[in-house]
Amino acid sequence: VVEWGDDVKAVSEDEAMVLVNHQATGDVCTLMMCLQDKGTVVRQMMWLMDHIFKYTNFGIVSLIHGDFFIRQGRAHRDQQLVLLKEHLEKYYRSRNRKWIVLFPEGGFLRKRRETSQAFAKKNNLPFLKHVTLPRLGATQVILKTLVAPQENGTPAGRDAVIKESKSKGLQWVIDTTIAYPKGEPIDIQTWILGYRQPTVTHVHYRIFPVKDVPAEPEALTHWLYQRFIEKEDLLTHFYETGAFPPLQGQTKAISREMTLSNLWLVGIQSLAFLSGGMWYCIFQYFYHCLF
Repeated sequence: VVEWGDDVKAVSEDEAMVLVNHQATGDVCTLMMCLQDKGTVVRQMMWLMDHIFKYTNFGIVSLIHGDFFIRQGRAHRDQQLVLLKEHLEKYYRSRNRKWIVLFPEGGFLRKRRETSQAFAKKNNLPFLKHVTLPRLGATQVILKTLVAPQENGTPAGRDAVIKESKSKGLQWVIDTTIAYPKGEPIDIQTWILGYRQPTVTHVHYRIFPVKDVPAEPEALTHWLYQRFIEKEDLLTHFYETGAFPPLQGQTKAISREMTLSNLWLVGIQSLAFLSGGMWYCIFQYFYHCLF
């Protein structure tokens, strides 16, 4: 993995929300790899993921870890946002979480691109090929729930002062863009079985102070759309040149190669095989008991 853009190590001890484009199940693996050398982030982060992953081998681990499984679809949307708010209030600070990761597109690029483009055309929004227009709901709930309330630059009210003494609240939004060479994403099966040739995955970061993120729904929607329009430009540049463009004020983009020890990788792969095999045996046992 090669990292570009802002250095997120500088904010690894602060609370942050991470917004990521979504192309395949391997995006999660990529992020987990990137964050291994970012202090205690991996141990103190919460994930938002599709409810279907609850029924996988790592879904059990995520349940114990306190991650949130969100059910997609218009029929479930309002209820899921209420459940998300309750989950954050119950688990986020009680378990000393600092980073929360979500995929605002609400699904994989290949599944949502056509619908997103039709919505963009209908509402006179930019035509995007490498990302889809994000959804507002989960982002808005997270900001409302986890950002410390402010009044004239200071916490509002005595209750907020008490809360602020325990936590400063969300301080940063980390806009993260994952790029795969030739736009060919990697899924979890490929990570585990290794049936594709080795490749380099590129991850770009931009850090925004949460005070610069608007709270009102319409303004927040516009802000969020702008982030994904910028992702589209970043990915277009990457696919054309093989590199991300330099940050504002830089004359040349700076990249950082992310490496992990082979022993660590072998250990993780072994655990993946063992947990997958154990999950298969459990499934077979209950299947035979029932049928």
